[in-house]
Amino acid sequence: MQRTGTEARGSILPGHGIAPARAGERAQADDFESRISEQGERALRGIDLNALAVSVTLKCNQACGHCHVSSSPARTEMMDADTMAQVVEVASDLRPPLIDITGGAPELNPRLPRFLRALRADAHRVQLRTNLTALADPEQPGLPELYASAGIELLASMPCYTERNVDVVRGRGVRDASVQMLRKLNGLGYGAAGGPRLDLIYNPVGTTLPEPQAALESLFRDELVDRFGIVFTHLLTMTNMPVGRFRDRLVADGGYERYMHALREAFNPDVVPLLQCRHQIEIGWDGRLYDCDFNLGRQRPVLGDGPATVWEFDAETIATRRIAHGEHCFGCTAGAGSS
Repeated sequence: MQRTGTEARGSILPGHGIAPARAGERAQADDFESRISEQGERALRGIDLNALAVSVTLKCNQACGHCHVSSSPARTEMMDADTMAQVVEVASDLRPPLIDITGGAPELNPRLPRFLRALRADAHRVQLRTNLTALADPEQPGLPELYASAGIELLASMPCYTERNVDVVRGRGVRDASVQMLRKLNGLGYGAAGGPRLDLIYNPVGTTLPEPQAALESLFRDELVDRFGIVFTHLLTMTNMPVGRFRDRLVADGGYERYMHALREAFNPDVVPLLQCRHQIEIGWDGRLYDCDFNLGRQRPVLGDGPATVWEFDAETIATRRIAHGEHCFGCTAGAGSS
């Protein structure tokens, strides 16, 4: 993939992977709380509830190398109808500015269309995270058209525009299938001026931090329109989190400690007030509450001093809850932050 050569604050040099470990260097115990304390905060706490994230399944038609929840076709976890109904009820009471649907591949939950219609009928703003290829699931025909007619905003994973880089992370043929679906979405008005929002999500292929978001967005915009005639709204960058399948690979390759060292070195205090966990709550497929999707991937639900499930939802308590954290949280505070 072509590089811009520009570096984000505190980022690892593009294309060079993790910096070599110094002699005797070892990953320290979780010191994220001490970093937070240095910013004048006694503990990491929520600030408000601007988003309600909902993980409707851990099943996916892909098994990406960077997946923090280790989704795959073999996963069976699926949100049921009763839990979805409770989510709709909570959303109706809470009236969050945004409802963020995620997975796995949300499209593989057969109850998704009814769930989306219920949320939109109650006038909620809804965005959905898609890997693009799941939109072609033959068991759920017409999903792109449903999304467009219902006004669902899309966040589409697109690690790169080159075949090699995408296929390394996601599997053979995924780049071409993703391009085909992006063209179909463009045909439905997605990404065009005045059309539904179509944002792309970029993860680095390996152990680098993302390059500056604005530079990557410009690069992707030029390459996608020149190569395929594809347009999109914005590009968001995400750091590969040391959780799930990506963590397993780091450990197996002996690179986990060095990657954690690099994330710690790139800690940026300016992004601490903006951390996603401080402005949202996530409802897992089984109704349990999590501070974020990464904690869901680590199977770490909210701390035990407040509501634990969607059936006990209390917005006032949840909004300012103490957030469960660990060393993986350095992934969200590295460089310019994640998303």
